[in-house]
Amino acid sequence: MPDEIISEILKYLPDNVISEAFFEGANIVLYTKDKDFIKDDKGLVKSIVNKIKKRIELRPSPELCLDKEVTEEKIKTILGEEVEIGLLNFDPQRSVVVIETDKPGLAIGRQGENLQKIKQETFWVPVVKRTPLLRSPIIDNIRSVLYQNSDYRRKFLHKTGQRIYNGWLRQKKHEWIRMSYLGGGRQVGRSCMLLQTPESRVLLDCGVDVSSIDEAYPYLEAPELNIQELDAVIVSHAHVDHTGLLPYLFKYGYRGPVYCTAPTRDIMSLLQLDIIKIQASEGRETLYTQDEVKELVKHTITLDYEEVTDVTPDVRITLYNAGHTLGSAMVHIHVGNGLHNILYTGDIKYAKTRLLSPAVTSFPRLETLMVESTYGGKENIIEPVKTQDQILEQIIIETVNRGGKVLIPTLGTGRGQEIIVMVEKLVREGALKDIPIYIDGMVWDITAIHTAYPEYLNSSVRQQIFHKDNNPFLNPKIKQVGSSQERKKIIEEGGSCVILATSGMLVGGPSVEYLKALGEDKRHSLVFSCYQGEGTLGRRIQRGEREIVFRNGQKDQVLNLKMDVHRIEISGHADRKELMEFMKRLSPKPKRVLINHGESNRCMDLASAIHKKFRIETSAPRNLDVVRLK
Repeated sequence: MPDEIISEILKYLPDNVISEAFFEGANIVLYTKDKDFIKDDKGLVKSIVNKIKKRIELRPSPELCLDKEVTEEKIKTILGEEVEIGLLNFDPQRSVVVIETDKPGLAIGRQGENLQKIKQETFWVPVVKRTPLLRSPIIDNIRSVLYQNSDYRRKFLHKTGQRIYNGWLRQKKHEWIRMSYLGGGRQVGRSCMLLQTPESRVLLDCGVDVSSIDEAYPYLEAPELNIQELDAVIVSHAHVDHTGLLPYLFKYGYRGPVYCTAPTRDIMSLLQLDIIKIQASEGRETLYTQDEVKELVKHTITLDYEEVTDVTPDVRITLYNAGHTLGSAMVHIHVGNGLHNILYTGDIKYAKTRLLSPAVTSFPRLETLMVESTYGGKENIIEPVKTQDQILEQIIIETVNRGGKVLIPTLGTGRGQEIIVMVEKLVREGALKDIPIYIDGMVWDITAIHTAYPEYLNSSVRQQIFHKDNNPFLNPKIKQVGSSQERKKIIEEGGSCVILATSGMLVGGPSVEYLKALGEDKRHSLVFSCYQGEGTLGRRIQRGEREIVFRNGQKDQVLNLKMDVHRIEISGHADRKELMEFMKRLSPKPKRVLINHGESNRCMDLASAIHKKFRIETSAPRNLDVVRLK
């Protein structure tokens, strides 16, 4: 029972010093009314952590906390004038105060001395968060939802912890592990896998295939999945092919935890709200509502990279940098007491990009690898970053010289920011003079989210962000498009420009509006910069289609595409060479490899290559296949 672990902890502490004990997910929080004990517990809590190997936090009881106004003044005095405080949000039930500032390092102080001082003088536990350099309504709204529902969150986290520690000391007699492929098997899109053990039901991602109409959603009707019995959902990253159907689970009653990084929570919420907006604008029935997205936010538990946490009595996870997009994670899953270890890569990039460091390759233990194969075919080799820069520079210069505009359809997250950094560098270095860069669609909001989490970016971009004069996202040449009127003005005005617009596959959004307006003028250029899903307009144009029919009310609008069409592969996915190098560097080597998230021929090709080179058992499960791992 969950009380067993609390009783075990209390055995090592003085009588009556702990007034309450709560779970916050897998974390155990002890509250005390003893002021002396909160100021100096003589290392007792740390010694208990070392004994039971669980995260324990000691907090002052809420009744010890000073008045909010007094606390605010003390915080300002302790942090000093150099630290500009944005918002202060108090969570009285948890004795926590969240301090937003653009200088979190100074606020924390050397070795956390400021935080310790605030706690000792006010009996509030301070948590420092970075204020985004670009204001993001979605971040404000998400934090508002969390603060407004703090009472609910406390109960939810406690209930989650009770489930995790249910049967903490119970011995497991019959152990097995199954993985069901509900989506993403031999296809790109609707990634969704169900991990089952005798004790647990855990879902890995829950996405949609934006390029499909008939088979857009995972097989949630599969007999082994009961939404009411799910223990947890783990999200690898924010892209809609991994998260687009998550709020649907809450529509049908799921109220369990969703684990992901903080940037993933913020970005996936924005993308899900955009799905609602697009479906409504097209006159289609929406999959879910804003209320379900809000429920999802209320039930997220965010983790840092390499932070270990239990999610059920027999499943423990650790998230590692995947190098794919901001906050993207590979999920290391430890099942049972050393029974089996699984690595689900989600989408990975095994090379340093303009924004991110490469995927991690070293893990404590590993028996089964589940790896993506978006670019797993032997012909899928992506040009080096330097070559891509040169190609894009040449395209833009040639288009500008003939008085044209450059349209770059882009994914809102990851690829959009890569393109911004790429084009901004050309502007800053003088290769492109007096050329405005217009950002249309979600790219702007997601860029703002990037500025809130620079610790997830690679060291070079992180340093640029910390120095505002050199911040690639704050260049005055980069302008947000905020309305259809502004979009119309950009289209009609004579000067050259670069336009970054969602969606990246031309399946809706402002990129399609620009294409309709500019497509028949041969002065302009269309540059594809991301993967184009099978069946999308982007894929059809790449294959040579030049007469395009758009439905306009009751009539058809025919576009004869005359603008130059180019392709530069600025991909957040590892190509074939990187995937094989990732396998080579992976430590320890897995005993089995399961290939997913790729077109069928690419999955099979990569599986064959890995088997031949590394002599490892490989397979490429199809949707609805079930693989017994142990």
